[in-house]
Amino acid sequence: MAARVLFVDDEENILSGIKRQFRKQYAVETALSGAEALELIKGSDEFAVIVSDMRMPEMDGIEFLRQAKELSPHSVRLMLTGNADQQTAIDAVNRGAVFRFMNKPCPISQLVESVNAALEQYRLIKSEKELLEGTVNGSIKLLTDILSMVAPEIFGQLTELRETAREIARAMRLMSTWDIEMAAMLSKIAYVTLPPQTLARVRGSKPLDPSEQLIIERLPETSGKLLVNIPRLEQVARIILYQRKNFDGSGFPKDMLAGEDIPLESRILKVLHDLQMQESNGVSTSAALKQMSGHPGRYDPKVLQTVGWFFMAAEEEEKLLPPIHVMVAALTPGAVLINPVETAEGHTLITAGQKLTETMIHRLVNYHEVHRVKEPIKIAMPVS
Repeated sequence: MAARVLFVDDEENILSGIKRQFRKQYAVETALSGAEALELIKGSDEFAVIVSDMRMPEMDGIEFLRQAKELSPHSVRLMLTGNADQQTAIDAVNRGAVFRFMNKPCPISQLVESVNAALEQYRLIKSEKELLEGTVNGSIKLLTDILSMVAPEIFGQLTELRETAREIARAMRLMSTWDIEMAAMLSKIAYVTLPPQTLARVRGSKPLDPSEQLIIERLPETSGKLLVNIPRLEQVARIILYQRKNFDGSGFPKDMLAGEDIPLESRILKVLHDLQMQESNGVSTSAALKQMSGHPGRYDPKVLQTVGWFFMAAEEEEKLLPPIHVMVAALTPGAVLINPVETAEGHTLITAGQKLTETMIHRLVNYHEVHRVKEPIKIAMPVS
């Protein structure tokens, strides 16, 4: 499939000449203004290369390329200009991230050479992105698979935590939820490093001796060290490191970070982890949130308020049919657990009250095939 190239110029005769010259080599699109070009970028597949004139009415090339970069960050951007002064160059590089400049009038041979160089740059960017994504996704899958085998009930809790964290992050207008979703899923990855006897006590909610308690307190640091050298997970590692830090700056890690200087994702996880722990001890969500609001230095009040609104809205919206008992193979996404899902030995895999997702069910079926789960399972389906 031919590479897609977009040319933007307010002179129609120039665009016609370019289209005749390049149509056999590339899939060429043209636009007579920055606004028209932005609509093309929004409404079509990604352009490999975007070539823009500098001087255009209403929106100049620098502003157009700046907006094009936000809409299509992987596209390589070129600029044609008859005004190659230093300030134009600085603005184009800083605001439009321009790969190469060409002076007008530009010889066809130079334009072809520049577009080909930009295409090669685009292929490098895409290859690096695919390699990075493959490495990151493979690493995350390996780590979560290990955790699901070592501590399946903890893994079940984290699956629910990830979904709630995503919704809270959206409610608090985070631009991207990827970091907090990954931090939620990997927030307890260091549990795989615990001695078997300590892990057994944690899983059974049994008292820990002082040395074990110290190990548990430092788990965020251990998790961060496990993740920090994996490409693309540096920020995820930092979020996990600060997930137990109190809003007033006390707690772990012992540094000067406090208040809104603590990553917002960490502040969200702090509230959700503590809420989940309270619920696992039999405290209702509303009672737990009320109790947590009595510790103003511990939690970000904005996060606590948003979490309260989220669960209040969820309780009002969620109307369930009468409970039924089903086998593992009959579970469907959206079902709410009335009782916890337990292993044949009595260990909790997924706590009561959770709404099952397709991923949770898939992993539960896989676990059941090898280790067996207590059946039937008591669930309730939403009225909708």
